[in-house]
Parts: sequence; structure tokens; C-alpha cells
Amino acid sequence: MNKDANIELDVQDQKLIKKFLKDTTLFLGPDPEIMRDHRIMPRTETEERCMDEYTDLNQIASIRDRLQSACEEGFEMVEQMGAAPGAKWGDIITGIYSASGDLTIGSAGGVLIFSALVHHPIKFIIKNWIDEETVGVNEGDGFIHNDSRYGNVHNTDQSMILPVFHEGKLICWAASTVHEGECGAIEPGGMPTMAETSFDEGLKMSPFKVVENYKIKRDLLTFLQNSVREPKLQYEDMKVKLFACMRLEQRIKEVFASEGPDALTACLRYTNESVVEEVRRRISGWPDMTVRTHTIMDSTLRENALIKMNLTLVKKGDRLIFDFSGSSPEFTNRAINTQLPGMKGMVGQAFMNHIWPDLPRGQAGLSPVEFKTTLGSIVDCTYAAPNSQSLMSIFHSFTVAQHATAKILYSAPEKFTRVLAPWHNMINTFIWGGVNQHGETLGNLCADLNGMGGGARMDRDGEHALSPIFATMADIGEQEMNEEDVPFLQLVSKKMTMDTQAPGKYRGGMGYTQIASTKDSDAWGFMTSCQGSKAPTIQGLFGGYAAGAMPLCRVSGTDVYDVMLNDPQRMRHSIPEIMNEQPFENAIYTTQHLGLGFEISKRGELYMISQGSGGGYGDLLERDPALVIMDIEESLISPDWAKKLYKVVFDEKTLAVDEAATKKMRDEYREQRKKQGVPYAEFVKKHVRDIPPDDVPFYGSWNGNNEQVYCGSNDDLRDANNPGANYMINPKDVRIGELEKELEVVRKKAGIVATNNRT
Repeated sequence: MNKDANIELDVQDQKLIKKFLKDTTLFLGPDPEIMRDHRIMPRTETEERCMDEYTDLNQIASIRDRLQSACEEGFEMVEQMGAAPGAKWGDIITGIYSASGDLTIGSAGGVLIFSALVHHPIKFIIKNWIDEETVGVNEGDGFIHNDSRYGNVHNTDQSMILPVFHEGKLICWAASTVHEGECGAIEPGGMPTMAETSFDEGLKMSPFKVVENYKIKRDLLTFLQNSVREPKLQYEDMKVKLFACMRLEQRIKEVFASEGPDALTACLRYTNESVVEEVRRRISGWPDMTVRTHTIMDSTLRENALIKMNLTLVKKGDRLIFDFSGSSPEFTNRAINTQLPGMKGMVGQAFMNHIWPDLPRGQAGLSPVEFKTTLGSIVDCTYAAPNSQSLMSIFHSFTVAQHATAKILYSAPEKFTRVLAPWHNMINTFIWGGVNQHGETLGNLCADLNGMGGGARMDRDGEHALSPIFATMADIGEQEMNEEDVPFLQLVSKKMTMDTQAPGKYRGGMGYTQIASTKDSDAWGFMTSCQGSKAPTIQGLFGGYAAGAMPLCRVSGTDVYDVMLNDPQRMRHSIPEIMNEQPFENAIYTTQHLGLGFEISKRGELYMISQGSGGGYGDLLERDPALVIMDIEESLISPDWAKKLYKVVFDEKTLAVDEAATKKMRDEYREQRKKQGVPYAEFVKKHVRDIPPDDVPFYGSWNGNNEQVYCGSNDDLRDANNPGANYMINPKDVRIGELEKELEVVRKKAGIVATNNRT
């Protein structure tokens, strides 16, 4: 047999082996080659040919503008017609993807983190379903998806994906993603804090075909509706997302008709490559340096703990490396973990929102950035780890990215936005569910989470309750409209929470108070999913501070509606007044960390929470006294706090500032600072410990050693590259153990002998 025949046989053997492996694959789980790669795909031969043919940049720009307008149109369709609260207040995105699956043009508004995530399921479809005879990809098909392990944030987010063809050839893809909320999880609303395995988290939809010939398949629709608490919501928004994708397809085909499909292909490729080139140019313009920062997560949403999010940011030449080594190990049976793409997407969100907001909303902006993580850590969790509350960890990844890049950006000669302190990063709001006043079973959340306070800027204060870090152009919704569907009232809503600002030369934007109470249902409940009751979740910048921590507050054993009807003067409208004055007789006043598992509420009980504030910027002793007085006049800060924080002397009746006395007080305080200062080596000797405190459950690296991580106690020090399982005891079992110890003490005092836990 000659050499050519041997080569041909080898090729045939390879094809047979490949076919055998494909036919005998037990399970098409998430593909690491897809899921761990956030870069745009290499040029295809078709893209090469199209770019050689279409070189007129004016034509390219014109096509791109038309596609951008199409994305905005699709966005408006979903926002106006969507049934989910998330759709109505902008927790959505629409986008156009290349034939290879790279997101090139996304809607300007909406949740931009999806820009760095939804390409993963499209690439899964390309790799696995196009040539699969039982599936296939054809014109008029639509694929649905929500599982973060195949590329998304968490199970509440559902994507509809539509291939776009021209004369039988796949040219690009259109997709729409919505935070739907309810997904059939162990708790209503889609983000269960009680989930201990991935099987507690509701629908896990790997990308699969749910639409053929532009029609939703009723058998699969029925299955999905049967898997969630709100079948109506599942159907309505599936249609809305499909129609938005069809509108995108219509606009794309209009470009085919006027410019040709090859011109559109050239536009998509040129856009991505030019963004990558521009990002590398901008990185090269930054000074070479290394920045280290971290944040602390203060709970798993079920128990208090100090959980470290660690970042070392390295800039060298045209390389920008985000190194998350030393971050906490994943929690094997807690839902606060995140898949690697989610973390990357949140870092991409920081770039699209706050670092280079002028660049197109697409995947290419993150493509040149490099990441270093440890598989099995909280930012790169394993396949089996629950992640329905991944927001807890990915929000912290946003903050450390924003904090570190701000320090580099400050020194960069060319800036494309203002340097600003970290944005507030938690969804401080109520998730709700149960049977409403109309007898319907519901589960979702309040749009108030979108009221996150903005970070202070380098030249002015931060904006109050402006927008969430994941969607700069989102809405906080109208609670009065929501009350038509849900059986609770927000007795206090959108009122700025006094004395919660993050001080600095420029203060952070503040958040607002929310006081909710069930009224018209006996089968309704609340839960919360945020952190920041023990330790601030963000930092200030360049001398500015974070806001203080604030717990979840509750009042039970009363009916506030009866109080307002019969004795209204007892009602209070702020959390401090209610908790400190305790105006409701015989009521029970409690506080706890901000992770509340779902519980049924009673009529008239109060659940109270406050949105958080963005970080402060600069030394607070440099704050203009006139700005301090303005904050007092607007009830943002009390006179006592103003004097204590900013060292301003003023008349409390007229609010007239005594400039000389203020200067004297501030000068004296600066001298006090100097006296308190010590050499760095002495400070380290006094304040830096070799190990974490014995009485604090700490997770992550300590004292700069990223090769080892603590896992809850000083006796549990592990290899950071192979941390292993990290199980948490059920809080109920912990409490039972505490009560049994107390009971044992009582029995001993009473002389009672316990036998097998029975007297």
C-alpha cells in the first residue's frame, strides 16, 4: 500500500473514531473549550473574503448604525411587551452575533453583562446541533437557554436565540435575554438562597430548540410551563423574546436586500477586530503597574462569614491581567458561587459601563483582557456547585475590577470617562412569592434593586440611586403598578436613607429606604439576597470611605394597617425611628444579616431594608462646607453626623457656616492625624496578623500568600490550587446544637441525667 493510501486510511479512521465518540457520548455537558474562552473567534475564510471585498468604512459604519438601531428597536419591544418585572424595568438585552457566535452589536441599554456571556450557548449550538440529525439548525428555528454552566449569569435569565440565513446559508444570529425571575427553584423568584445543590435551582436549560418555522413547539412549552410557578409568564415572555429576534432578523434581511449579506459579514468582523485593536491601543497607553485590592463578602446568605474576593491587576505593555488567585474556595452547598464566564462578564460590564463606555457594546471589548483563576474557587466554581446566587460573588468581582482599574486610569494621560469610586454593588430589595390577591401563584422580585447608589466622581458627588452596576439604563419601576399584581404595599419607597452616605471630598450617591408589608394574602412571603450587614461590600477611593453596614430589620407581632387606621400618629417612616423608638406595643423588633430565606409573612408585619450607597472619593476634610450644608437641607445627613464626619462648624438654626471655626477644627484634626501616624513597619507590626482571628470564619488567602487559602478556621488551611470540598452545616442544625448545649447546662444544674437525649 502506497503512502497516499495510508494517509487516506488514517483520515478515514479518524472520521470513524470521531463518529463513534460522537454517537456514544453519554452527555453533552458544558464544553470547557467554549466556556473558558471569552475571546472572539478567529477569522473564517468567508470573513476574510468579505473584508477584502468590502473596504468602504462609510458603508461599514452605515450598516453598523442600522444594526444598532435594530438592537434598540428589539430592546424596546421586549421592554414594552414583556410580562416579567425584569423585562419592564430593563433587565434585558438584544444583540446580533456573527456566524461564529461572537456578539458584535448589543443594545445600548439593558444588562450588558449578557454581552460577554450569551456567545457561549450559540457556540455550543454551532458545535453540537448544526450537524446533529435529530436537531439541526434551520431558518425559523429558535433555541432557548438559561443554564449558567452553558453561558449565562444564573437560572433566572432566559435567552432566545435565532439563526439568520440568506439563501440557505447561515450569516449571523439574533438573540434576546430577559431576567424572567421565576424558574421553578426551591424558593420562588428564581434566586434561591436555600439551594444546596444545582438541583435545587430550578430549570437548567442547556441550549435546545423550542421554535420551528417561527412557531413555539407546544409540547416543549407545556413542559417548561409545568416546571415553574408562573406558566403564563413563561409563555408570554417566550413569545416576546421570539418576536424581538424576528424583528432583528427582519432588519438584518433589509440590510441583505440593500447591501448584501457579505457586506453585513464584513461589517460584523470589522467591528469586532477594530474594537480589539482599539482596546490593545488603550491598554498600551496605561502606565505599567500592579494594583492589589480585595473586598469582603460578609455572609453566605445563610450564615455570617468573611469571604475574600482577591484581585491582583497587572498591566504590562498591551497586556492586562486580572489575577483572582487567593479568592475564597467555592462553597460546595451554598449558592453564592459563580461560573468563570459570569465573573468575566461582570469585569466586562465594568469596562462597558465605567472604563471605556464609548466602545460598542459587544464581546470584543473584553477579548484582549486576560484572566487567571483557580478552578474550584468562588469565581470559577465547578460544574456541580450551586450558583443561583452568583450575583453575590460576581458583583464583588465588578467592584475589585472597578477599584483597581480606577487607580491605573487616574494615571493614564488619555481618559474616556471620569475616574470614580466604586458603585454600590448589592441588590438590596425584596424577592417575593406566593398566592396573590387574585388567587394566582407568583414569584419574582422588586425593581428597587436597580436603585444602586453611584460612586463619587473625581470632580463631583455621586448620583443617588441611579442604576445597577449591571444595567446603566434601567428603571426602578412604579411600585403602584406592581401593587395591582402583588398583595403587599411598600409603605415607604424611594425615600433617601439619612446618614448612610459614604463620605469623602465628594460623597457617594445614596440609596433609599424600603418598608414592605403584606396586606391581602395569607400565603405570601418575602426573601432577600444581599450582603453588607457586617462589613461594607465596596471601598472608597483615594481617601474616600464606604458607607456603613446596615442589617435587615423586621417588626413582627403587630398589624401596621390597623395602627395606621386607628392610631396613625404612632406610624414612623424611617428604619432608625421604628427600630429605636419601637412605637408598636408588644411587637417584636429584630435585625439579621441581609440574606433572608423565603418565609411566609403575616398581614401588617414590617420588612425593612435600605439600598446602599456608592463609595466616597478623596479626603473628607477637603469637602466644601457648602456641599455639607446642602446635604443637611436635603435630609441626606443629620447635623450631628455632618459635624462628626466633615468637621464643619455651623449654626444649626440658620445653617450658616463659620468658615474660620471650620478651618480651625479641620487644621486641629489634621494635626491629630499626624500624631496618630506611625512608620509603616511599626503599623504592620501592630496591626497585621500572621493568621486570621480565631473567632471569625474566614475564607481566602491571608497576608499576601495566595498559594494557600483558609477555609473557615485557622485549622483548615488548604492548597489554593486544589481547595477541595467546602461544606457548610445547615444553620438549623447549628442552632439545634446550641440549644442542646444550653439544655445540657440546665439539666446539670437541675441534677437531671440525660440518656440518649431523653430524660
